[in-house]
Amino acid sequence: MTPVLEFDTPMTRAELRASLSLAAIYMLRMLGMFLILPVFAVLARDLPDATPFRVGLAISAYGLTQALFQIPFGLWSDRYGRKPVIAAGLVLFVLGSVVAALSDSILGIIAGRSLQGAGAVAAVVMALAADLTREEHRTKAMALIGISIGMSFAVSMVAGPVLSRWMGLQGLFWLISALATLSLVVLFAVVPNPPASRSHRDTQLRSASLARVLRDAELLRLDFGIFCLHLILTATFVVVPLIIKDRLHLPTEDHWHLYLPVFLIAILGMVPFVILAEKKRRMKPVFLAFVALVGLANLGFIGLGESFWGMFVLLTAFFTGFNLLEATLPSMISKIAPPDLKGTAMGVYSTAQFLGAFAGGAGAGWIYGHTGATAVFVYAAVVAFAWLAVAAFMQAPRHLSSLLVNVEGIGAAQSEALGQRLLAVPGVAEAVVVAEDGVAYLKVDRQLLDRERLKLAFASLGG
Repeated sequence: MTPVLEFDTPMTRAELRASLSLAAIYMLRMLGMFLILPVFAVLARDLPDATPFRVGLAISAYGLTQALFQIPFGLWSDRYGRKPVIAAGLVLFVLGSVVAALSDSILGIIAGRSLQGAGAVAAVVMALAADLTREEHRTKAMALIGISIGMSFAVSMVAGPVLSRWMGLQGLFWLISALATLSLVVLFAVVPNPPASRSHRDTQLRSASLARVLRDAELLRLDFGIFCLHLILTATFVVVPLIIKDRLHLPTEDHWHLYLPVFLIAILGMVPFVILAEKKRRMKPVFLAFVALVGLANLGFIGLGESFWGMFVLLTAFFTGFNLLEATLPSMISKIAPPDLKGTAMGVYSTAQFLGAFAGGAGAGWIYGHTGATAVFVYAAVVAFAWLAVAAFMQAPRHLSSLLVNVEGIGAAQSEALGQRLLAVPGVAEAVVVAEDGVAYLKVDRQLLDRERLKLAFASLGG
């Protein structure tokens, strides 16, 4: 049978159910991470043993444990199965949330947040999505999960302040516990059981390929970028809620009045630039401009004073830049990474992201405690401009998309010949056929791709 290409058929109902339910698990879990971000710095400072450093550490402690445990959880899922390992990680997340909810000290909350991060199942959720979807629809499943992450962040920034009025800090952690428990219900009641767990080079880290990924200067620039972006985000929100409360005199529960219009404008404002970057193929200049925008926004916070509208404009600029960069960076990883090493490249990238969040919270907390809010914004701006200097030397990303095709049963000799035929197809930039996986990993330029010749290249596998 000739392999089916992704532009031939839609996802099946089972694939759509798997993708949506796993996206829901991801969203419920990420809500638990982000709900406290817009309010924690204000609510936690009243705890008897709170210091600025400990508050920053409580915000970001999950990043360190998440970075440490995400690779072991991936390895354990290969050995013990996806669902049991995801369940174990979600139970850890629930326990961490309960520890934080029961704590009347900042140290207890730090312990709870650390335990939350130790349930590092993000990569395992991706692997289960790969088990439950055909290769030709894998990118669609990952896109749905990516959308859920963005939605959870936006919802958290608006809902966190509103919910804090009704339930306070402890109540927020109890709500997070309930959301994580609900994700366990979704896992066992809605997510289908995979027929088998397989290794997926496009979603899973392979230790044998780490050295190759870590030698790639272009990938390392992007890893440095996501480290900087999440450092800047976490550092900024160690002090921004305090400024809104203390200088602008806006009660914490009313901060959503600021965040809601800011997010709506920021999301709409980034759309034309995403089109310019992707459709008009101006990725590098748009990318560099928005890194600079994030740095300039932090410099603007330094001279803010007590201006509500100044904060509104600066937050809008900051989140326009953040949202675009957050969406663009994984896309660039996908474009640059070799087609059969995308999972390994994303594993290193995710580790850098979580370490950045930890460095941002802990670093900003220490700086704020010793020097004040102005120095935190200087810290974030310096990091942004250091990132800009590193990114300025990157190569303009090729506008390529990943395409996976199941070629199960192919032999080693056939795979080599097929790879050569695929590279001869107009629009195919890279092609790696792995007989062991039974998958052809392709990088294609969709504007130039000759779909009929691509089908003909696979036709010899029919029978």
